[in-house]
Amino acid sequence: MRVLGVDPGLTRCGVGVVDGAPGRPLRMVAVGVVRTPAEYEVPLRLLAIEQGLEEWVETHRPDVVAIERVFAQHNVSTVMGTAQASAVAMLCATRRGIPVVLHTPSEVKAAVTGSGRADKAQVTAMVTRLLRLDAPPKPADAADALALAICHIWRGSAADKIAAAVARTRKEYRP
Repeated sequence: MRVLGVDPGLTRCGVGVVDGAPGRPLRMVAVGVVRTPAEYEVPLRLLAIEQGLEEWVETHRPDVVAIERVFAQHNVSTVMGTAQASAVAMLCATRRGIPVVLHTPSEVKAAVTGSGRADKAQVTAMVTRLLRLDAPPKPADAADALALAICHIWRGSAADKIAAAVARTRKEYRP
């Protein structure tokens, strides 16, 4: 299974592609960040994110796109930008009929480190170890995207069935 993990954000949208299956070694295919200038208006930033994610989907052809579920934070403008970037990622995948699955931050941390309360350094260290990388992926958004992909490979089988059912429904419903 090939999973594109997306850690959504307006300034830095982490992306990481991992191949693997439960019980088998994982392999990092690619990792990076889609960046947008802070001085751009939000619509232009979302367009840049869409173009960047389209390129990642086209290049790497994932079977599933795993996106961090947006959760409420105290900073409303931050959560809004994250939610907008998340929606763009969902749109890019859905446009191509690729199933989309959302994972909470604590679910990802628990899958990768064994603790839903792990900090970013612990997640990055485990991603580096699990993927047998020479150096930790940087910035943290890129490591988080890889962690999302790993989480989905290890915990996503039930979610994959749901996503496949949703994809079938989408094919039946064409507005």
